[in-house]
Amino acid sequence: MGILDGKVAIVTGAGGGLGRSHALLLAKEGASVVVNDLGGSVDGSGGGSRVADQVVAEITEAGGKAVANFGSVTDGADADAMVAQAVSEFGKLDILINNAGILRDKSFKKMDDELWDPVIAVHLKGTFHPTRAAYAQMLEQGTGGRIIMTSSTSGLIGNFGQTNYGAAKAGIAGFMRCLAIEGAKAKITVNVLAPNAYSRMTANLFPEGSEVRYAAEKVSPAIAWLVSDEAEDITGRQFVISGNRVSLLYPMQFKIAERDNAEDAWSPSEIGEEIRKSMAEWPKPANVPELVF
Repeated sequence: MGILDGKVAIVTGAGGGLGRSHALLLAKEGASVVVNDLGGSVDGSGGGSRVADQVVAEITEAGGKAVANFGSVTDGADADAMVAQAVSEFGKLDILINNAGILRDKSFKKMDDELWDPVIAVHLKGTFHPTRAAYAQMLEQGTGGRIIMTSSTSGLIGNFGQTNYGAAKAGIAGFMRCLAIEGAKAKITVNVLAPNAYSRMTANLFPEGSEVRYAAEKVSPAIAWLVSDEAEDITGRQFVISGNRVSLLYPMQFKIAERDNAEDAWSPSEIGEEIRKSMAEWPKPANVPELVF
């Protein structure tokens, strides 16, 4: 018996890395899985059926149920077909894990449309299309559902050379926070995963030996639990998972200055003085450098 017995899931970008790990574990826990992957390279070029077929073979050889899907997450018709395939093959859809992604890193002074547009399309639009199709199906079924969106600390905190990727990933987090509010009444939970895992997309960012310490398989257990019935009351949250560490990232406010709203507005000099006075007490987020003057 698994925690996902009888469930039906779609995992996008499931031909390798995190997506493969998610798909294999969901199947092991009893879910029937649509393994979606366009089969392209890390930068989004190319395509093919091999990687998705291989993951399906792994699942079925282990006694699980899975079918391959080769549609593009950036195409609305392909996303609709992905959901229709889940329903035709397995009778319903309970879970969507948005995982598909590409990288085209470059410092901002060298960023251009050829680097920016595809990354925004695959990550942000590529989360919108499958989510829209899955959400509509879940609403029609009337039995709730689970949606996971994959963001990144590059979007939630920041990282050098990833303004395109970070912008898309920050947009995904905002998308999640809004949809979680809308989906609550229908018992559709929506949460964000910000993973730190070794994969072909991140291999050059990790030191030697990280394959085990930060294996993708260490990220998937928390996600498998979050898409189970046991997590029906958890929505609108951002989970950062790195190796065997699971953390919750949450927004916070730090009050700089305040006076009665019935009073006149601050002058620029007045509020500037208040901002300066408060700076020594500001919380310092990760990855924010000290400016050199």
